[in-house]
Order: sequence, then structure tokens, then C-alpha cells
Amino acid sequence: MATQNWKTWTLRDCARYIQVPSVDDHKYSRGVLGIISGSKQYPGASVLNCEGAMRTGIGMVRYFGPRFAQLLVLHQRPEVVIANGKTNAWLIGSGIDSQKLSWKRKREIMGALGQGKPTVLDAGALRLVQYSKGVTLITPHYAELATLLSARNISVTATAIEGDPKKWAAIASAELGVTVLLKGNVSVVASSGKQIQLPASPTWLATAGTGDVLAGIIGALLATHWREIEDNKDLIASIAATGAFIHSRAGEIASAGGPITALDIAREVPKIISKLVS
Repeated sequence: MATQNWKTWTLRDCARYIQVPSVDDHKYSRGVLGIISGSKQYPGASVLNCEGAMRTGIGMVRYFGPRFAQLLVLHQRPEVVIANGKTNAWLIGSGIDSQKLSWKRKREIMGALGQGKPTVLDAGALRLVQYSKGVTLITPHYAELATLLSARNISVTATAIEGDPKKWAAIASAELGVTVLLKGNVSVVASSGKQIQLPASPTWLATAGTGDVLAGIIGALLATHWREIEDNKDLIASIAATGAFIHSRAGEIASAGGPITALDIAREVPKIISKLVS
């Protein structure tokens, strides 16, 4: 698997997967992303998910989470809707501990997973990958992927995965039957039909919350392309690579060679989108 041809993703590749709204578009036609994330311990993940999604360009974000997290989200992004309603794609798991899910929260997540819509599973939802009925992308880092594979009786350490991320992303994709975005300084995307390598990211991206912004960016892209994904499941790999590329470039601009925070990255996303569409 490690010897397959891996495509290096470029700015030109990304441009194909940015949907510019037409004069006939409205908030529902531009895509609605449902987000189930955050907890009492990690409410900020919800804010970062929503911020990343909204700044990528989407018709609507519906957020489902604890009351305190809802208040934080609405304070940062009053456009976010916290009422039930139609969604075209799901982002689930950021800031959630899968071992501490209440019965109500687990029912909510399982209900979303059973809808068969394009789905991003992050952090605490990775362990629920087998229940996802739609086209699915998982976004683990090295340690999370090692845990997932160990649950499948594939013994591997995070260090070993870091040493050969292409090999292990491909193995995980084949074993789990989903597309894998394996996060690192050089992230890779593996699916049954595509293998993509991203350019190296700024090392300053290694800070809390940046993965939550990334998940929001990708979730927005899934929601705006949900129709195409239903016709072509392999498209989700290209969308994941595009989201990771946008995230990395936004981090590069935000950093300018120095420290950054997760919200700094989100604020630069529209600039990258503007470059892509022009």
C-alpha cells in the first residue's frame, strides 16, 4: 500500500472544489451543516467548528450541543442556528469524550449517523465509525489512529504510524471502509480510489483547537457538495484534501512566521477562498 502513487495536492486542485454561490442561491441551496460537538470539559471545540465552517462559505450551520456551548457559539457566531431542521451533512465528535456520553447525547449522535448523509467524524466520534451510514471521512492524528486500529486487532503504535503515515492511512481506509485524513505536519488522505499528500504545514499549527477549525472547514465543504458526493463517493477524499490545504495556507498567513491561535487561522480562511475562486 505504501508504494501506491500519491498525488500532491495543489492550489489548482483546490479551486475545483470551491462552490461560488449563484444569483439564484439561498441559504438552503448553499448547504446546511449539522454539528454535534463540544462538552462541559471542551465547549470551545464547538465555537471553533462553527467558526471554521462559517468562514469557509456555507448557507447555514445547525449546532447541537450542551447549553453552555450553545451560548458560547452564539456569542461568537450569532448566525448559527440551534433549532432542529434539515441538514445536508454532519460533523460529529470534536470536543467529545466517547466514554462519557449521556444516553441522550449518544441517541442524538446515533440518529445523525443513521441518516446516511456525508459525515466527518472527529475526536470523540472516531470510535463510532462503524455506525455511520453515509459517505464518511475520519480525521485522526497518529495516536487516535493507533487506538482505532488496535480495536480492530491491528497492533501498531503512534510512533510507527508517524514513521509511515501513507502506509497506515491506506491500511486504515481499507480496514474501516471510510476515507481517512491522517493529520500531521504533512497530512495524507487515503480512500479506496485516491491517495493524496498535502504540502507541509507551518509547525506553528501544532496548537490546541486547530483541528477543530479544520473539521469545520471540511464539514462546510461537504455540505456544499453533498449532491456530488452522493453521485461520486470518492469525491470526499478531494474535499478533505482541499479543506486541509485551505487550513494550512490560512495558518501560514496567520502565523507570518510566528505563533498563532486556532481563531487566527479561521479568520484567514476567507482570504484563501478568495484566492482560489479568482
